[in-house]
Amino acid sequence: MHETTATGEPALHPDTVAIHAGRPPHTPDASMSVPVHLTSTYVAGGELEYGRYGNPTWTAFEDTLGALEGGRCIAFASGMAAMSAVLDLVEPGGTIVAPRHSYTGTIALLTELEAKGRATAVLVDITDTDAVAAACEGAAMVWFESPTNPALEIADIAAIAAAAHEHGAIVAVDNTFATPLLQRPLEHGADVVVHSATKYISGHSDVLMGAVVTASDELAAAIVQKRSLNGAIPAPLETFLALRGLRTLPVRLERAQATARELVRRLRDHPALEEVRYPGFGAIVSIVVRGGAEPADRLVERTSLWVHATSLGGVESTFERRRRWPLEQPTIPEGLVRLSVGLEHVDDLHRDLVAALDSLNASA
Repeated sequence: MHETTATGEPALHPDTVAIHAGRPPHTPDASMSVPVHLTSTYVAGGELEYGRYGNPTWTAFEDTLGALEGGRCIAFASGMAAMSAVLDLVEPGGTIVAPRHSYTGTIALLTELEAKGRATAVLVDITDTDAVAAACEGAAMVWFESPTNPALEIADIAAIAAAAHEHGAIVAVDNTFATPLLQRPLEHGADVVVHSATKYISGHSDVLMGAVVTASDELAAAIVQKRSLNGAIPAPLETFLALRGLRTLPVRLERAQATARELVRRLRDHPALEEVRYPGFGAIVSIVVRGGAEPADRLVERTSLWVHATSLGGVESTFERRRRWPLEQPTIPEGLVRLSVGLEHVDDLHRDLVAALDSLNASA
């Protein structure tokens, strides 16, 4: 049975919400899209007053992503800015529980907070729900990704959220990999969702942006205040581009996910690979190359379509050996290469990657 709204009307599918949310009213000669509002100052007497407090282009983006995630969205200048604002909700001296396999930017920020005595970080195996629940005692926040980056481990969001709330901890989930089309953490008990909108949300590798979504009015007000005071605001043009990218997220993600699944099927038995990691959804795949760092480094140099780059979620397919970054955890295999599957034809991507993999065996 199709879901209905509070008024009894049929609820729109996410694909439709992505296109129609955040639009101007349908009046004659109205713009179909909210324009780029390039202004730092507003005439006094309204709600905005100054460019650090709001922008109509932000509002359109926030309304759309908020509708998709099921909460109120606050746009930020980057994913790291969004993450910093959320972690700053923890009072000085508080404990933050996080996965040992987290995005290196997360690890870097937690390391800095610890070095300054600002917070204590407890790193856990996020797949061990009992261990995570035990670590929640005395914690102020539980922050995690699912799937994790780049190990692609899956967390039990509902169980972890319940355990965290028993101890009064805030639950924050980085939903960058899954997007609200594949997973809505707020529905499973999370208090806050964070996105690097640089990735799948904008989807074209031309925007640096972040976002926070929460269903709590109290948390939303606190996060807006942190954005305003710290000035971690997105530029109007970047916000416009991110919203334009968000409109096509359903079709982009559907294509990329289908290609990722087919690549996983074709790659599983390749002799140059020790392991192919895929959580069963999304468009991120991690492969572990036999022999460790040296052959993995050769692999990323030998393709013509796959681009050696650190970001992900764009229309082009990218990959990188993650342990090349000093902050990547030592429990991540040296030969792990994270693949971000784009929108190219699966046969072309497969042929390009397999040719490079085959060359590793030939030169071994």
